[in-house]
Amino acid sequence: MDLQEGPNPAVVRSEGQRRKVCAQEKAKIAHDDVLELIPGAYFVKYVNVGDNHKSSMGSSDLKKGKRHIEEDSVVVKRNRQIMEDEALARSLQESFAEGSATISGLDCDQILSPLDPSGSSERNREQIHSLGPLKDVLSLTFRLMHVQGLPAWTNTSSVSIRDVIQGEVLLAVLSNYMVDIEWLLTECPSLRKVPHVLVIHGEDGGSLEFLKKVKPANWILHKPPLPISFGTHHSKAMLLVYPKGIRVVVHTANLIHVDWNNKTQGLWMQDFPWKDAKYVNKNVSFENDLVDYLSAIKWPMFRINLPVVGDVNINATFFRNFDYNSSSVRLIGSVPGYHVGPNIKKWGHMKLRSVLEECVFEQQFCKSPLIYQFSSLGSLDEKWMTEFACSLSAGKSDNGSPLGIGKPLIVWPTVEDVRASIEGYAAGSCIPSPQKNVEKDFLRKYWARWKADHVGRCRAMPHIKTFARYNGQNIAKAAWGALQKNNSQLMIRSYELGVLFLPQTLMSVSQFSCTAKNHSNLDNLAVGDRIKTKLVTLCWEGNEEKEPSTEIVRLPVPYQLPPQPYGTEDVPWCWDRRYTKKDVYGSVWPRHG
Repeated sequence: MDLQEGPNPAVVRSEGQRRKVCAQEKAKIAHDDVLELIPGAYFVKYVNVGDNHKSSMGSSDLKKGKRHIEEDSVVVKRNRQIMEDEALARSLQESFAEGSATISGLDCDQILSPLDPSGSSERNREQIHSLGPLKDVLSLTFRLMHVQGLPAWTNTSSVSIRDVIQGEVLLAVLSNYMVDIEWLLTECPSLRKVPHVLVIHGEDGGSLEFLKKVKPANWILHKPPLPISFGTHHSKAMLLVYPKGIRVVVHTANLIHVDWNNKTQGLWMQDFPWKDAKYVNKNVSFENDLVDYLSAIKWPMFRINLPVVGDVNINATFFRNFDYNSSSVRLIGSVPGYHVGPNIKKWGHMKLRSVLEECVFEQQFCKSPLIYQFSSLGSLDEKWMTEFACSLSAGKSDNGSPLGIGKPLIVWPTVEDVRASIEGYAAGSCIPSPQKNVEKDFLRKYWARWKADHVGRCRAMPHIKTFARYNGQNIAKAAWGALQKNNSQLMIRSYELGVLFLPQTLMSVSQFSCTAKNHSNLDNLAVGDRIKTKLVTLCWEGNEEKEPSTEIVRLPVPYQLPPQPYGTEDVPWCWDRRYTKKDVYGSVWPRHG
């Protein structure tokens, strides 16, 4: 029987031999053959169910099989994430009973605070082009990732993994949860030429054993310690060292095909030069946050020779060799453990709160609305929602008064959004939240629609995570931690890493790139000038000429602001419910039900 594979590579094991089947290739599968939905993992045995095993699969079933390969390849890990969140929720029940306050966190990949409001506009398509081509790296922005199958205009300013990993990379540190090395090397063949690669991952079991078998000899694998049960390594980042400096990337996609091609994802990236010897002891907040986080990863130190500096030890301290003075964001990390004393404000939601408390905002942001957008919902309650809103609302207005707590909304796909998406119901496997978490009565007032017309991604289901105050992690308590023991201890189970965008007065600096010459409208400013930034969405219709002293930074927030609350017919997606209305591919959910 002929089988034409979908875009994610798979492996067919037949009669003791393994054959990798890439996009658009064909392979024959027979009774008792085994499919590896991701090479080395997620095994499915093919059984022919006709008389004497001679009947063949119908063409419609065959087409469905092609679409479901990627869905099955990630569902096991999505289930595990839910189990981890639920286990944490159960473990916190005693704390609630004792009356201790719990401020829970979220898996923050992008945090935006605050933004100017946006709405529908006929200029949307033009504005997305205004970001400019990729070679003009706008270091104060983040990018959406390329989505296959969409109109060309939607991907004008988006990035692919080849746009990120390019040039003469001397050392690569790749941090992620799920890693498909075979896909990664196919998509980025230049990685084969990188002399030193460290992969920090969250794999285990058969997936880990397969990683060890297929990795190039010069690659090092490391899974960070998880001292508290049900924790994960979920941080998605890259550190790419070049002869000219370092590229730091924080993003939202697993290192697998489906995440980099079929989902709405986000990425922040900035390049930094090697530090001048006279400033070797000068550190900035971004540097300290990065080194503190890398120290917690505890990878085994190794020694390499770099043309720029000679023999060096590659550990967390090595990354102090770069000048992060021009950093445009703050890093917000989470590491597992019971954090007390000064460390309580070092990680998770307490880190976010402490950074915001140092900031002064214009009065128009007093009680500004809060937006939570994520792809996995843990077990929450009203108390947690209130307490987290306090953390995200931290900071003072320019008259010295507290900003006050704004009204939150949760941007979450509906059942109809998933059904009509470019993946059909299969997209729901990456929005892994059960009905017992989603269908709580108190959440009804928070639901808002996933509307992404202005970036052409209404049908590309979100895996990006963003949190915004306006005029980038999943909501999982394991990620951002919970205050315990009368607020004297912060407990975190998992590793996370995100970036915080803030409207602030920045010191202008020369734009820098490790791989190409940059151009920016900041270039006409003298280095050292003070510039005020204003964060807006692509739908902003203000007049830049009326604000000549302000640098307008357009952020491709991939949903409508203000969000549209759910209507009476809207139903939030739950992945463990049965849906009998067929999706765009003629399938129901669950397809094995």
